[in-house]
Amino acid sequence: MTAPERPASAPAIDPSRWVFLSVVLDVALVVLFTVIGRVSHGEDLSFGGVVKVAWPFLVGTLLAWLVTAAWRRPLALVRTGVPVWLLTVIVGMLLRVVSSQGVELSFVIVAAVVLGVFLLGWRAIVTPIARRGARRSARA
Repeated sequence: MTAPERPASAPAIDPSRWVFLSVVLDVALVVLFTVIGRVSHGEDLSFGGVVKVAWPFLVGTLLAWLVTAAWRRPLALVRTGVPVWLLTVIVGMLLRVVSSQGVELSFVIVAAVVLGVFLLGWRAIVTPIARRGARRSARA
């Protein structure tokens, strides 16, 4: 008995090709969020300043990758993207509280929206492109 054939509209995406790029994009977008925030508040872009603001969110992102085993389906919007986004925000805010960095409601809202657009947005853009590439590879 053979495995059922995958429909043409949903070709298999080889996750191993996307894991490294996905981690890099998630981390880079969290850092970009930090840089945009610092610039919009007139703060310096020193390495230490960026790290001070970014580290709680980066810990949240990396924890989310571990908890969700995101490397199995790095491009999955719902299975991977949503938990990575939510854990990045939640853990980031909790670590900001613990490290006395302050958490205002407006900051939580802005961070949730911007990180949602970033961490979900790139997946929403890349997944159809990756599927198209997988479809072409399957035909070759």
